[in-house]
Amino acid sequence: MGVRKFPLPLIPSHQGRGNENQILLEIPMTSGILLIDKPAGVTSFQVVRRARRALGIKKIGHLGTLDPLATGLLPLCLGEATKLTPYLMPEPKTYRAKVRLGVTTDTQDAAGKVVATGAALPEPEQIYQAAAALLGEVTQVPPIYSALHCRGERAYRRARRGEAVELAPRRVTVYELAVEEVAMPEFTFTVRCSQGTYVRTLAQDWGDALGCGGHLAALRRLAVGGFRVEAALPLAALAEVGRGALAERIIPLSQCLPGLRPVEVGGADARRLRQGQLLAWPAPEGEDGEQVRVLADAELVAVARVRRRPPQAVLAPVRVFGAVSS
Repeated sequence: MGVRKFPLPLIPSHQGRGNENQILLEIPMTSGILLIDKPAGVTSFQVVRRARRALGIKKIGHLGTLDPLATGLLPLCLGEATKLTPYLMPEPKTYRAKVRLGVTTDTQDAAGKVVATGAALPEPEQIYQAAAALLGEVTQVPPIYSALHCRGERAYRRARRGEAVELAPRRVTVYELAVEEVAMPEFTFTVRCSQGTYVRTLAQDWGDALGCGGHLAALRRLAVGGFRVEAALPLAALAEVGRGALAERIIPLSQCLPGLRPVEVGGADARRLRQGQLLAWPAPEGEDGEQVRVLADAELVAVARVRRRPPQAVLAPVRVFGAVSS
């Protein structure tokens, strides 16, 4: 199927293990990032599984789990792009969320059991005032119904069995927080926050600060770093469009790290970096320790670190990427 439809160049020997036709199909066609707009009612893993089926590959990961009730942007890293996860996962994430006040649940969202109700609801202006204390670097206690590990097991599994779950508080950062609409007993807000922030915990903390409790009623992820949901493909479209059309929507590796300064090298230097060798770099710019993305012929070769060794510098490869064109 794929080889006849998508003629592919030779892949280097280190990519040649396993089924040769499958490897030839995977690397050039699918290395990059595919943006998916996840609907409610499916897990992030189910999205990955559907993408594997639609593209005919196995090597797919995502940039941060979305709960089944949540919708919105789920960037999928395909093929060699799975190596980008350590650089992209820490990127800030932006959400639009709805909170229902007066009702607290055990999961901190609408999927859980009601554990408390509040008698008196706050005035709308109090919602705006309470937001100030949630902005900046804050401490969160993660929800017990989460995928974090507790004594060697996922916390949610222990919680479902009725076992005590204790998770350590963590420091997270809320960069931006804005109330968009208040329609009591609910209000909607947008938030831009750091990796590891639980928006449902933010919703419950907000309700607790108002004295009435609350839980997350709806959540939509709008952005992960520079990737936005407006550019995402609806999940249902995975099964409706052909592999050629899907391939056209994949963001190439060379464009997936816009936050790192690009450095161009020639073919011979690209081969040295891919072999893990240091590369002499006479260019004067770049601070010692800076990480850069190294490109050759519009392909991502490596993420490298600048090391100053007067009178010049060297590029030390931190992570290398296989060649996908001849």
